[in-house]
Amino acid sequence: MKQNILVLGGNGKTGRRILQRLNKLGHHVRVGSRRETPAFDWHNPAAWPEVFDGMEKVYITYQPDLAVPGAKEAIAALTKVAQEKGIQKLVLLSGKGEVEAERCEQIVLDSGIDTTIIRASWFNQNFSESFFLEPIQQGVVALPKAHLKAPYVDANDLADAAVEVLLNEGHEGKIYELTGPRLLNFKEVIAEVAKASGRDLEFIPISLEAYVEGMKQQGIPGDVVWLMEYLFTEVLDNEDNQVVTNDIERLLGRKPTDFSEFAAKTAQTGIWNSAVPI
Repeated sequence: MKQNILVLGGNGKTGRRILQRLNKLGHHVRVGSRRETPAFDWHNPAAWPEVFDGMEKVYITYQPDLAVPGAKEAIAALTKVAQEKGIQKLVLLSGKGEVEAERCEQIVLDSGIDTTIIRASWFNQNFSESFFLEPIQQGVVALPKAHLKAPYVDANDLADAAVEVLLNEGHEGKIYELTGPRLLNFKEVIAEVAKASGRDLEFIPISLEAYVEGMKQQGIPGDVVWLMEYLFTEVLDNEDNQVVTNDIERLLGRKPTDFSEFAAKTAQTGIWNSAVPI
C-alpha cells in the first residue's frame, strides 16, 4: 500500500537519502523544505498546516540541532500541528548523548501519535559532506578532543533504518540508538581517510579554545560556533555517546557500515582529492 509521507529536511544529509528510498518504493512523498511548494520553514509555523495536508506520516529532522535554543518550542508547535492534522506516525531524528534533544523527544513521545525516536551518533558523512571536508581537502586537519572516540554511523544506514520504522509496524514508542560497529578517534578517522584516498594527511590535535577562536576568525556565524562547541563538549565528551549498539542489526538484519567501507567508497568519488583554496 502506497503511503503519504512528509520528509522534513528532505534536501539534507539524512532527508534526501530517505526521500530517494521512499520514491524508489513508489510512495507519495512530500519534501519539507523552504525551496518546495508548499514551503516548509521552521521560522514560519503559520505555513505548517498546509505542508501537513494530506500526509499520514512525518520524518522530522530539526535544523541545525535539537540542542539549540528554541528547538523545544518549535518541536512542541510542530507536534500540535501533527495532532490537528491527524498524522498517524512521527519519526524524530535525535542526537545520541544530548540532554536537550531528549527533552524534545519526550514532547513527541507524549503527543498521543505513534512515535519512534532515532538517535544518531556522529555521521561518517561529516568527513565527506560537512564541516570536516574542507580541512581534508587542504591536507591538514586540526581538531580538539583528539583522544575521544565515537561510534560513527553511516547516513545510508540511518536512512534504511528510518524507512523501516516509517513503513512498518512494531516500532511505536521505541527509541533506537544507531551507531557504527566500532569506536574511532579523530586521528584514526583521518588515517582511514588518508589510506583510502592515497593522500598524505596531517592531523593536529588542538585545544577547544583554539578551535573556537579559529572558527570566529573565519567568520563562521555565532550560532554555528556555539553548536560546534556544544557538540565537542556535551556530546563527543559524553560517555553515553561512546557506546556501540546493535540497533542497526536489530532493525535491518545486517551489520552497520564500517568507517573503512565508507572511506573506500567515498574515495572513489574523488571528493577528498579535490583541491580547495587555502
